[in-house]
Amino acid sequence: MRGTLTGQRYVDDILRPHVGPFLNGLPGAIFKLDNARPHTVRVAHFQTFPWLARSPDLSPVEHVWDQLKWLMPPCHSVHDLELAVQDLWAHLPQENIRCLINSMPDRVAACIAAGGGPTRY
Repeated sequence: MRGTLTGQRYVDDILRPHVGPFLNGLPGAIFKLDNARPHTVRVAHFQTFPWLARSPDLSPVEHVWDQLKWLMPPCHSVHDLELAVQDLWAHLPQENIRCLINSMPDRVAACIAAGGGPTRY
């Protein structure tokens, strides 16, 4: 997305057209947000749960972003950056993502064992 992601843009450009229809196909699914400012907007038709301060981030996507950052070439313009991110994302091995998703039970167990504190993940 270009520009600043406001709460209203988050609702209009992401939640309503993409997340809502996706969640409608997953009965009983819970959509969890972090405390990023646009994610804290109150939205009718979406049930959200508060994210406690200092909560561990168990999301595998954080590791995907880390992989992309390590592979990112130097960019000299926003256009170069956009192209590089799109190319890296398109070529990210699906096995990497699958491994991260499959590690979720272990991540949750480690988080519980650590009482919500740091884990090896």
